[in-house]
Amino acid sequence: MIAKVFKGLWAGLNFSRRLVLNLLFVLLVILFIVAIAGDEDEIKVADTSVLRLNLNGPIVEEKTYVDPVEAAINDATMGSEAPAEILLDDIIEVIDQAAKDDRISVMLLDLQKMPNAHLNKLKQITQAIERFKAENKQVIATGYYYTQAQYYIAAHADEISMHPYGGVAIEGYGMYPLYFKDALEKLAVTQHIFRVGTFKSAVEPFMRNDMSEAAKEANRVWLGALWQEYKRDVAAVRPFDESNFDETMDDLLTKMQAVNGDSGKYSLENQWVDSLKTNQQIRQQLIDMVGTEETGKTFNQVSFYEYLSLVKPPVEFDNPITEKVAVVVARGTISDGERKAGEIGGDSTAALLRKARLNDKVKAVVLRIDSGGGSMFASEVIRAEVLALKAAGKPVIASMSSVAASGGYWIASAANEIWAAPSTITGSIGVFGSFMTFENTMAKLGVYSDGVATTEMAGLSITRPLNEKMAQVIQLSVEDAYRRFLDVVADARNMTPEQVDKIAQGRVWIASQAQELGLIDKLGNKQDAIEAAAALAKLDFYEVKTIKQSLTPQEQMMQDIFGNASVKALIGSSTTTQSVLASQANLNSVVQKLSAEIDDLKDYNDPQHIYSRCLVCNVIQ
Repeated sequence: MIAKVFKGLWAGLNFSRRLVLNLLFVLLVILFIVAIAGDEDEIKVADTSVLRLNLNGPIVEEKTYVDPVEAAINDATMGSEAPAEILLDDIIEVIDQAAKDDRISVMLLDLQKMPNAHLNKLKQITQAIERFKAENKQVIATGYYYTQAQYYIAAHADEISMHPYGGVAIEGYGMYPLYFKDALEKLAVTQHIFRVGTFKSAVEPFMRNDMSEAAKEANRVWLGALWQEYKRDVAAVRPFDESNFDETMDDLLTKMQAVNGDSGKYSLENQWVDSLKTNQQIRQQLIDMVGTEETGKTFNQVSFYEYLSLVKPPVEFDNPITEKVAVVVARGTISDGERKAGEIGGDSTAALLRKARLNDKVKAVVLRIDSGGGSMFASEVIRAEVLALKAAGKPVIASMSSVAASGGYWIASAANEIWAAPSTITGSIGVFGSFMTFENTMAKLGVYSDGVATTEMAGLSITRPLNEKMAQVIQLSVEDAYRRFLDVVADARNMTPEQVDKIAQGRVWIASQAQELGLIDKLGNKQDAIEAAAALAKLDFYEVKTIKQSLTPQEQMMQDIFGNASVKALIGSSTTTQSVLASQANLNSVVQKLSAEIDDLKDYNDPQHIYSRCLVCNVIQ
């Protein structure tokens, strides 16, 4: 009887499995048919239109890979305006194309949902806005409230409008990380930290309860330089000078008392904004400028996302005849092995560089870096491929985005030239090793580890104390890694290790300072680096080709099916389905936030547990 029961259960499980697989197959077939047959609504741009630059997501150098099914569900449940990463290149492309489009006469900066972004990304957007204005076109900024990053872009508008109840928050730059020393001691966690460099402060949160004086000294310098650049840039396009920025609570309090706490009036009198207008007043102003759309309810307009779909081809065409300057993006934490887009894997990023090296049409490479580092081992795997490119006669330009520090600098060091924006955070030349053991924590729970081994080295585990001599071995390894780092930089920058050591020690520099110290060659953006790479390769005519990870056939099929607008609409057509999926999306959001916090404590998948990582560089990206 027992055998019959289990046989029945097994038959039931097999039936359920086949039923689920068959239903899934039928669903995929239906979705595929919808994808082929579905026609998207045509996007029309009136003869006189407003480009609404609604940047509703983080601005990035490379989008993080997202499963296409998950992306389709998110789009269906949250709508097309849901926060999603936006490529910096796409923003610049949209603005530059709109500048040449006779149908676009006004740009509306709608930045309310744009999160914080590093200064160098903001500056490239404002440079594009200035090119738009140079075509005798107007730019208007509107919003309820302006954060510091949003205001930097809005400052370049011909008119900054704000809701009468709104405000402007320009606070300067600061960093106040959390420190866990006492908490870890209360949990009886034993820390093992090995580092080289007076300023290598990445591990301070785990070994102190406050910021060290050395870290404060270094951070004041680069934060001050960043703040000075912000003030200088904004003051250059607004009717006030750098003294107008409030830097003490006394200044702010005095001004707010003068207007009885009215933030809108304070912003107007302080010349942060040009006018205080409601939504209705802004809408009427734009109607007067460009006319109304078909329903007559609002002004002629095309959103950023709509216009992007018009100017960016759905499939990139690779001309097999022209010579190329290849761009390889290295964005995120550097980890060992393979990683999807949005993270840097030692093997996967090296593979992209190798693909450029083996492509006969690629004559030069730009390595675009936006990373605070990570695994030293993986960094070296990538650097070796940069050296191989140079050996193959293909010049390499390292182009630093917001951050290229520690391991990010390691992979840049071997390039023919290093370019960075003035506000790029770089340096942090230092290494550390870190892991925790929990023998005391387990003992509190009455759990112990014991046994025998053939050598003293066997049995290393987070459940056992670290042998003191093994700790010395690890410290020796970290010191050796630091010497290697110094040698790598010294060899690449025509310096001695002693000269590098004086400006290394884990210290963070802003690029304008790093150039003076000889760590970078020139200041400029990504386009400047591309032109420099072409010049080194002596190319007069060329195309820019971004080397991307190839999707598997299965991933490509899912992308083709679930990337279709009709399929997304079908998925989101059921109110019940929307509700369930929205709840799931909210749960996923919470889990992702928790995962991000834990990521700063994990080992970055480095086989040697030795890291070239700058945690402070992520504070104001």
